[in-house]
Amino acid sequence: MPYSEKLAGRIRDSLSGMRNVEEKKMFRGICFMVNDKMCVCVSGEDMMCRINPEKYEHAIEKTGTRPMIMRGKIMKGFLFVSQDAIRSKKEFDYWINLCLEFNEKAKSSKVKSRKNM
Repeated sequence: MPYSEKLAGRIRDSLSGMRNVEEKKMFRGICFMVNDKMCVCVSGEDMMCRINPEKYEHAIEKTGTRPMIMRGKIMKGFLFVSQDAIRSKKEFDYWINLCLEFNEKAKSSKVKSRKNM
């Protein structure tokens, strides 16, 4: 499934002034890693946000959101936001800032390589 290049471009533009931003293909789309930590992704037409799990319950109540479910379990701290819910710059910036706020505290997603024995 292709992902929204337009949405990826919006995210790319919003993160352009930051250091240590890397793009990786994952989740059937593209993920923006900030400081070696998953921050925000584009999956299909939606933005997948990694946010503070403590703010999840409030965030998931917003219009245009849905939970991320893996192996039948809701992943608190991850949610999808539809493009309809981020049309305005204010709405878009709200979600980007929520992702960046948590990114400062989040653990690195970087996979450590194992040494051969």
